[in-house]
Amino acid sequence: MTLNQLRTFLAVADHGSVRAAAQELVVTQAAVSASMAALQKSLTVALVLPEGRGLRLTAAGEAYAGYVRRILGLLDEAGLAAAAAADPERGELRIAAVTTAAEQVAPAILGGFRRQYPQTGVRLEVGNRERVHALLDRHQVDLILGGSPEPGWDVAVHAVRPHELVVVAAPDLAAGAPAAATNLLSWLARQTWLLREPGSGTRTTTYGLLADLDIAPTTLVVGSNGAIRESAIVGLGVTLVSRDGVAAELAEGTLAAVDVPGTPLHRDWYLVGHGSELVLPAARLVEHAVRHAGFRRPGPANSSGKY
Repeated sequence: MTLNQLRTFLAVADHGSVRAAAQELVVTQAAVSASMAALQKSLTVALVLPEGRGLRLTAAGEAYAGYVRRILGLLDEAGLAAAAAADPERGELRIAAVTTAAEQVAPAILGGFRRQYPQTGVRLEVGNRERVHALLDRHQVDLILGGSPEPGWDVAVHAVRPHELVVVAAPDLAAGAPAAATNLLSWLARQTWLLREPGSGTRTTTYGLLADLDIAPTTLVVGSNGAIRESAIVGLGVTLVSRDGVAAELAEGTLAAVDVPGTPLHRDWYLVGHGSELVLPAARLVEHAVRHAGFRRPGPANSSGKY
């Protein structure tokens, strides 16, 4: 097998189509078909099967794809490590951030990092928690910026920064929240709660809060943080958000905090990578975050995986 065959297989796996894979790789469809045939022959297993006008992965193909993504990610990582060792001032930082952190935390960190290391390239990927975790697992990034890593996930926490989650609403709506705890819970249960998309850490935390409050309100999936913020401003509902993300709106009075039992929720942002050793650009980013961006080195993890 060859690297070209592996990359062709992943393109087919991602698109489910020889034609789309050929367009991505800028080769002919015949070249894609030949590469797939050679790879499957060398493995002596079928990786794809026809489905309608396209292709679908077999069980063997699904298993193989996971390994191939990690292999190619490691090769990319190895090349970048070699380049950084040969010329420490260059190289490339590969980092992924969950959407909220990408909007509220990453710009300041990366801006300062770029000023300190102007010749180092930066590749930033943004997505929900599931996506950025997958990128790290596949070695397609060296660091991720996001919420607490799950217990049992084989990663290393390199730096931690505190933040808070608060419930907010339009001022007129928030003003109607009763002060008494019993009446407040009833009021919260009648409100529409604005949610991020499935796979979002904030969405998961919101459902945890609602379970703790023992309420099951109507929910509205809005999607992006910006859309949720604007929806709350115009009175479409209440939402749990990072205080950093609505600091300006709270100061201006276009949003107001709702004093919900159990909030604010104290959470941390984590810079997470594979193992204790990082390639040079990633190690430099961690050092910059600790010195200039409010991060600290983590203490030992407890039995729940928290730091």
